[in-house]
Amino acid sequence: MLHSPPVTPAWTGRPIVLVGLMGVGKSTVGRRLANRLKLPFVDADHEIEHAAGMTIADIFDRFGENYFRDGERRVIARLIDGKPKVIATGGGAFINDETRALILSDALSVWLDAPVDVLVDRVRRRDTRPLLRGRDAGAVLRDLAAKRTPFYSLAHLRVASADAPHENTVRAILEAIGR
Repeated sequence: MLHSPPVTPAWTGRPIVLVGLMGVGKSTVGRRLANRLKLPFVDADHEIEHAAGMTIADIFDRFGENYFRDGERRVIARLIDGKPKVIATGGGAFINDETRALILSDALSVWLDAPVDVLVDRVRRRDTRPLLRGRDAGAVLRDLAAKRTPFYSLAHLRVASADAPHENTVRAILEAIGR
């Protein structure tokens, strides 16, 4: 069952977790945000690959999406340890009830939102995304947006990630958290 997120005051030093669809800029914006806040940056997908000793694409191919999502849940739970940092999650992480509840209770969640056409343009630059292999990126992203937006909308903050420099998104997040 989906619930409204709690009202969130300005950032108080807990982990900042970026959520949103693939291609929205979670990793790029996250690195820059962490740099501006002088905090560590962690990309959950990279942590998953390190823990598994294989790429996300290989995990999907060998074991399937459910296996990947279980590992993703465990890695994110390990990363949300109360220490200030910026965490970029995979696009499906916030859909998991347990992961979402943990993020909402122990971190500050920021939904990076962008129009599907912007995302399509961005994801065409890399072919490492398992959910897009051999499929129409626009159709997949429209479907994912329809399914995931109700979950993303539960994040503490929503920040637009338009077709503009990522620094604009970083500034918008800093303003939204009172920095």
